[in-house]
Amino acid sequence: MEEELHEQVREIVKSIPAGRVATYGDVADLAKAPSPRMVGQVLNGDGHDLPWHRVLRANGTCAPHIAEEQLQRLRAEGVIDDGGKVDLRKYRWEEAVKDEDGPPSLF
Repeated sequence: MEEELHEQVREIVKSIPAGRVATYGDVADLAKAPSPRMVGQVLNGDGHDLPWHRVLRANGTCAPHIAEEQLQRLRAEGVIDDGGKVDLRKYRWEEAVKDEDGPPSLF
């Protein structure tokens, strides 16, 4: 992976404020990364010093192998889940929300 892209992903994750979340796809879009999976790879290999717990799956859930710790960290920041799912409409980082003023979608 290109080092510049790797660092861009890290910087974006660092920027997510406490009490807010973003999806892997949000981070990938902001970093212009090829896929959300790449964001997961960066966090898995080099995310121990980042607020990795603020990055969720597209449906507002945590990856199963880290869910317990991730939800504990999010709750400590005031992000409340409902049965393991975070309401993205309420807690999503404003910078991560796509601009709705773009051209109309076909879907």
